[in-house]
Amino acid sequence: MATLDPAIAKEIDDFRKAHPSIEFVDAIFSDLCAIVRGKRMDINSLEKIFAPGLRIPGGVHLLDVRGDNHNPLGHGFTDGDPDHCVFGVPGSIKPVPWSNGKLAQVMLSFANDDGSPYQNEPRNVLKRVAERFVAETGLTPVSAFELEFYLLDQELDASGRLLPPKSPLTGQRDESTQVYAIHKMDAFAELIAEIDAAAKAQGVAAGSAFAEYAPGQFEINLHHVDDPVEAADQCILLKRIVSSVARKAGLRASFMAKPFLEQSGSGMHIHISAVDEAGVNGFSDGSRFGNDRLKHAIAGMMAVMPEAQAFFAPNPNSYRRFTPENFVPMRPCWGGENRAVAIRVPGGEETARRAEFRVPGADANPYLVMACLLAGMLHGIENQLDPGEMCDAETAGTHDGKIPLRAFDALRRLEQGEILPRYLGQHYCDLYRACKEAEYDAFVSEISSREYDWYLLADG
Repeated sequence: MATLDPAIAKEIDDFRKAHPSIEFVDAIFSDLCAIVRGKRMDINSLEKIFAPGLRIPGGVHLLDVRGDNHNPLGHGFTDGDPDHCVFGVPGSIKPVPWSNGKLAQVMLSFANDDGSPYQNEPRNVLKRVAERFVAETGLTPVSAFELEFYLLDQELDASGRLLPPKSPLTGQRDESTQVYAIHKMDAFAELIAEIDAAAKAQGVAAGSAFAEYAPGQFEINLHHVDDPVEAADQCILLKRIVSSVARKAGLRASFMAKPFLEQSGSGMHIHISAVDEAGVNGFSDGSRFGNDRLKHAIAGMMAVMPEAQAFFAPNPNSYRRFTPENFVPMRPCWGGENRAVAIRVPGGEETARRAEFRVPGADANPYLVMACLLAGMLHGIENQLDPGEMCDAETAGTHDGKIPLRAFDALRRLEQGEILPRYLGQHYCDLYRACKEAEYDAFVSEISSREYDWYLLADG
């Protein structure tokens, strides 16, 4: 019989004492499409979640965005979709503030029967790459995510299209961008405050929040943490918090990359540096743009971008972000205070010297995005790659053909990849591609109204 770790037992006991009214616990994880799944259980099941653990089919990590399993590489129907061991993540027992004090949550991670990490779980993919990065460089990644999202009305317009929310102050819908506008923050101050309170309650280190470049669009930044897996965990939890708090307020939150063609897309930006055992920034040498190691890491991220685009832009809609003069990178390039480039080296104190990666959409899976970035950085450091000259904004906004700008092209480029298979594993790259190919085929299988508008009478 499995024995509960004393530290976990204390965590559970302390939690119950602090939250005596909680009745249920959501045991949750994030799948390939960054959708939170799991089980709702009686609060008395907390011990079981950690020891002996739960049993959940491994195929839940291979579902498409609609929750369908397409039997990728024989995983699902062919192999019978076997159960895997699932255990609670220590330190992740938290209250769920939007549940009126009745619900807790705990994060899960999957394992094989021999106790080894289940290789098809995105969280474990990142964990494997992060451990290799530390082992081979002697540096610990320090990273933070920035997430853009839209608040939307629950109702649609007469044509079935999305609508920005009505301002709680004026009762009117915003029609202008008003980036960084404080009055826009004032209008949704109560909702933003509730998001912040929920983040604090769940140990999510949320920092600044501000209005973005479109009506109803906002950005929330997370604080830097010295564990890339924890950074991705917090990104997933932040998305859950924002969506849940917005729903409670009668709105919907969307992390869709481009919900409005005429408005700004929503991105996922990642700030990343690395420190040695003494906590010294391994990318800083006192200069404005860091040392050679930082430049090698930047070059590696640039090198991996073409084959990693299928991870950075996972859905057909993701590619609508990539338009000129919209602060969305169109090519592998780097620079300083230039938000048009793929990799920006922010100014500020040299002890915080880092790279900001600006390519992924808010719809990407943070575990897989981070795994690709660490793989690229390690590749660049190991091979001492040179990023070349910095790029200006005009050049950064033009497409040079290196980054695929269509979903199917990105999947083909991943199939030809030479860098990612060495770090993420050939099997996982093939599995991810098979999942997304099946999803893409299902997406285009329906005859749209435009096809009738364009082609029904094309023969006269």
